Amino acid sequence: MADIEFFYSAHSLFAYFSSARLSEIAEAAGRRIAHRPCDLDRIMASADATPFKERSKAHYAYYFGCEKKRWSEYRGAPILAHRPKHHDNDTTLANCMLIAGLEQGINIGPLAHRILQAHWNGDADFACGATLTELAGDVGVEPAPLLDAARSPEIRALYEQNTAEAIARSVFGSPTYFVDGDMFYVQDRLEMAERAVQQPFAGSWPRS
Repeated sequence: MADIEFFYSAHSLFAYFSSARLSEIAEAAGRRIAHRPCDLDRIMASADATPFKERSKAHYAYYFGCEKKRWSEYRGAPILAHRPKHHDNDTTLANCMLIAGLEQGINIGPLAHRILQAHWNGDADFACGATLTELAGDVGVEPAPLLDAARSPEIRALYEQNTAEAIARSVFGSPTYFVDGDMFYVQDRLEMAERAVQQPFAGSWPRS
């Protein structure tokens, strides 16, 4: 069976909300998750999406106020009462650390979840090597080989490749999942993705 493809960035709130549940869905279906860490800023710019900071006050208050609290409660994923202070930092190192783990044959699911969790529930700085070292240790992953590789041209090239693939496949936000080629955007479509694992929806993506 094909992998469930998971396009996301290591600082994405809704990737955090979906991470544990996606693992449960994949395990129950006997499928693997193909992690695709990517550059969310570039993806949103390519899709002409309105940056979060430029959206209306009403939209921002609802989406990152009401919705955020509801999904935190619904998924059992605790969050800070405030916006993480490091949220605007560069995501490259964290995303590339995850890609390096993939290249080294590591199951990066627990590490990805820990980075997301620590950022949204612990104010962790995902751009800090020392912080990433500590988080890797939390899930039993040796951090040094991953961080060394994360800074290499080879891993940076794979990061660019993931981002380019996401853009080419009409991804416009994080998280996005593909089940047998069908696309599902953001974590509140996760139950629809679960249905697709069991029974595909009619049609295909992209829609004609």
